[in-house]
Amino acid sequence: SKHLPSGEAKNLPTYPGPNKMRDCYCTVNLDQEEVFRTKIVEKSLCPFYGEDFYCEIPRSFRHLSFYIFDRDVFRRDSIIGKVAIQKEDLQKYHNRDTWFQLQHVDADSEVQGKVHLELRLSEVITDTGVICHKLATRVLECKGLPIVNGQCDPYATVTLAGPYRSEAKKTKVKKKTNNPQFDEVFYFEVTRPCSYNKKSHFDIEDADEVDKMEIRVDLWNASNLKFGDEFLGELRLPLKFLRQSSSYEAWYFLQPRDNGNKSLKPDDLGSLRLNVVYTEDHVFSSDYYSPLRDLLLKSADVEPVSASAAHVLGEVCREKQEAAIPLVRLFLHYGKIVPFISAIANAEVKRTQDPNTIFRGNSLTSKCIDETMKLAGMHYLQVTLKPIIDEICQLHKPCEIDPVKLKDGENLENNRENLRQYVDRIFTVITKSGVSCPTVMCDIFFSLRESAAKRFQGDPDVRYTAVSSFIFLRFFAPAILSPNLFHLTPHHPDPQTSRTLTLISKTIQTLGSLSKSKSASFKESYMATFYDYFNEQKYADAVKNFLDLISSSGRRDHKSIEQPILLKEGFMIKRAQGRKRFGMKNFKKRWFRLTNHEFTYQKSKGDHPLCSIPIENILAVEKLEEESFKMKNMFQVIQPERVLYIQANNCVEAKDWIDILTKVSQCNKKRLTVYHPSAYLNGHWLCCKATADNTPGCTPCTGGLPANIQLDIDGDRETERIYSLFNLYMPKLEKMQEACGSKSVYDGPEQEEYSTFIIDDPKETYKTLKHIIEGVGTLEQEHAQYKRDKFKKTKYGSQEHPIGDKSFQSYIRQQSEISAHSI
Repeated sequence: SKHLPSGEAKNLPTYPGPNKMRDCYCTVNLDQEEVFRTKIVEKSLCPFYGEDFYCEIPRSFRHLSFYIFDRDVFRRDSIIGKVAIQKEDLQKYHNRDTWFQLQHVDADSEVQGKVHLELRLSEVITDTGVICHKLATRVLECKGLPIVNGQCDPYATVTLAGPYRSEAKKTKVKKKTNNPQFDEVFYFEVTRPCSYNKKSHFDIEDADEVDKMEIRVDLWNASNLKFGDEFLGELRLPLKFLRQSSSYEAWYFLQPRDNGNKSLKPDDLGSLRLNVVYTEDHVFSSDYYSPLRDLLLKSADVEPVSASAAHVLGEVCREKQEAAIPLVRLFLHYGKIVPFISAIANAEVKRTQDPNTIFRGNSLTSKCIDETMKLAGMHYLQVTLKPIIDEICQLHKPCEIDPVKLKDGENLENNRENLRQYVDRIFTVITKSGVSCPTVMCDIFFSLRESAAKRFQGDPDVRYTAVSSFIFLRFFAPAILSPNLFHLTPHHPDPQTSRTLTLISKTIQTLGSLSKSKSASFKESYMATFYDYFNEQKYADAVKNFLDLISSSGRRDHKSIEQPILLKEGFMIKRAQGRKRFGMKNFKKRWFRLTNHEFTYQKSKGDHPLCSIPIENILAVEKLEEESFKMKNMFQVIQPERVLYIQANNCVEAKDWIDILTKVSQCNKKRLTVYHPSAYLNGHWLCCKATADNTPGCTPCTGGLPANIQLDIDGDRETERIYSLFNLYMPKLEKMQEACGSKSVYDGPEQEEYSTFIIDDPKETYKTLKHIIEGVGTLEQEHAQYKRDKFKKTKYGSQEHPIGDKSFQSYIRQQSEISAHSI
């Protein structure tokens, strides 16, 4: 998966014209496929985006690319430049802010896909007894060519080129496919007999000449425009490598044309700042992980908890966040999150001296609770804050209350009133939302409150501050401040809205913290003045009631009357379902909406639905093979009477829709176990050739999980992630073992290097460390063995590792180095 806060650009070239400024946006692409687009920053040559984009990558790719576009009102948006990072180089920049030079974009450098070729060089003896060489080139197929402006009609040219001649032939054009099957053979004479010596031909081209010749395969997109066809990539092979064997068959990655505009100075396009986090985990089947997983899952029961495997992970990771993310997901998946967080929180409360600093640090406890609230509370935020945040972003009401920052023509009183209304509404929405707070959050708050009240018995307010330091300070306040990080808005807000949200967030945070002298807690006098509005007892009471409700055990029934919750919406293209008997089965763009009650589509956002499918009628949601309609990123929603075929905008969107539709319909009683991966066209199913349209499916459906919070978490994948972290921080695990050893025998002042670890019980901790190191060692051997096996089985030039595959080449290099070392 990757996580890309796309940052900012600087020194973009000026716009040719009087005002020189540009309105730019940035896109994130897998090879050429756009999967994300930032908002437009207007009138700037140094736009700041600051947007986070996180996605699972559903397919293999060669480059992660970022394009900067200039929006043009009259023409198509123009590309300013791009940054393309090869998959193999992503680790180099992992989680580090980096400025990349923008590169020029032209068709010659925009290449993706691979081609399958077979070459055969044979000797032919002519009637006169002279030997001459013939070359047969068979172009079998291509995979993954780029789709240019929504279409791809590819053909290939094959050229035999030497110093003195060049001979070219071309294949037929294959319409509407980016995986064309050509399977055409072309013959070339490489050397000719002497007697062939007419002036127009050459004399014997002796062996040296053959060595200078190359075969070139170019792929083109047949364009129906005047400009000529678009170049899609090429491949050049010198003939001399055919000397060793007469025939040669392999897959190759297509390469860019090497004569791209090299003459341009590289520094004239400006640069783009990115922070890319890319993780790739190779996950084995479940049983491999049992020992490590069991060790982690029993963490809540280990006495003291600081001797547990999960706590140790927090101790050795550089950032507590690194440990918290996979731990929370693993514990949530196995329903163990509440006891685990209760145990570590209780231990932390015992170490806290002053009730006013409770849970203020960035400890493992606070990071784990943050992560849990983010996962479990996502939908809670949507219900409470989204409607009002959307309104604030759309209306742009002025809310600046700092007299120094007032714009001309703005009235301080009006602005204060605008802001007061927003704060009031958000405050009310939050404090009335106790009933909707997710159970898992309430259970955690209950245990925080108990621990805190028990530890600081003389402080009547600590039972509130322990909970409000999470629900207000670390949940609602940050979500108001940066709604885009909590999926409340797609992009981060413009500067004016951002300022409004900052002021609201500050006020809500103070209201929620229940501190005694409110107005004194603001540095700025204008904030203190504004806060006077809220200095009434009713606000404090509302907060306490809310905190009491969300932290009391044995709460009301959750399945009380609920409003439909919008889960996802957006434009997609659908094929007519054949609801009318004689309608054309054509494709149309529609606005789709999915709630937890129904899946609907309408002409455009806000219109009346043209069709509504109740969730209980969704029997399966699966991908649809491309062969059906020669369209990519298609999926199918299978219902009792018919199937709805839909095309998403890109591979990431398609995966998102399939995942969320599957999740919502998971508990349906009539879910199918088999389906047809292709469509029913012209009287038969393309996949299994069965002729009856009601023939049961021919392929098993992809399995799913129950549709609650344990949703899209894969326990094995999280365990693999934790294994990688332990492996990465192995030196620290060993250092911690030494610390346990030195602690248990020596009670004097602690050695400096060991004092960073929390070790309450050296013996127990040492035992756990020994188990962790063993478990990690075993998994490491499994990974090494798997790589060796895969390496033995995989041929360079196979479809998985075409010639030109950098990762495979570097793997071969490492292997040869390793074997050299071991000798």
